[in-house]
Amino acid sequence: MKILQLNAWGGKLGSQIIALLQREQADVVCFQEALRFPGGRSFLFDDIDSIAKITGYEHINFSPHVGYPLMKRTAQMGLVILSRHQFTGAVITPLRLTYNGDFDLIASDYNIQSLQHVSIKHGMISLHVLNYHGYHIHEHKNGSPETLRQCKLIKDYISTLSGPVVLCGDFNLAPQSASIALIEEKMVNLVTEAHTISTRTELTVKQEVCDYIFTSSDLSVKHFVVLDDVVSDHRALVLEI
Repeated sequence: MKILQLNAWGGKLGSQIIALLQREQADVVCFQEALRFPGGRSFLFDDIDSIAKITGYEHINFSPHVGYPLMKRTAQMGLVILSRHQFTGAVITPLRLTYNGDFDLIASDYNIQSLQHVSIKHGMISLHVLNYHGYHIHEHKNGSPETLRQCKLIKDYISTLSGPVVLCGDFNLAPQSASIALIEEKMVNLVTEAHTISTRTELTVKQEVCDYIFTSSDLSVKHFVVLDDVVSDHRALVLEI
């Protein structure tokens, strides 16, 4: 099974994302900053339903964090998991605040976090896939009491699950942060094991590691790579288990 992780950057480079998904043919895709826009594709971006339809993903689980008016419609942005295999379960756990359907980038608190969880069965494999977009601190990626609180909640949640787990996300945290260390008490950090220098692309001056895939110790990792394709301001991560 192949899993792809990407901060989709609102679908600004939708055509490039589509080409990447068509090439990689991942079984499961975890997106952060994924956009759902009624009416589908536009000249500004590609929405998640259009991307899924073009690339052949039949199963979509969407956890919106914000909604706002756009072109006389309501756009929503949040977490998305696409799958070629049917979901056998789905849970959304709020971690900080809840959906804001009247979001204003200047006046609203954009740090809305949840943990997205789907269960998938494919052949002999039954898998828990978790997706997360972490608390953002503008000045640094070292974490804070709030990131520690959220990562502890994620760690405790994983402890309740039976069977193999994959945790994906843009955590907005550096590998050496105490918050990431909490997750590492429970999961294997593939980004650190691969000695990754940056998960950001040339579209930002921020060359840093902030995107991750973690696996439970009962999973056998066949291949892991951080791709060089420019499909967002973040790089895509690909795991084969």
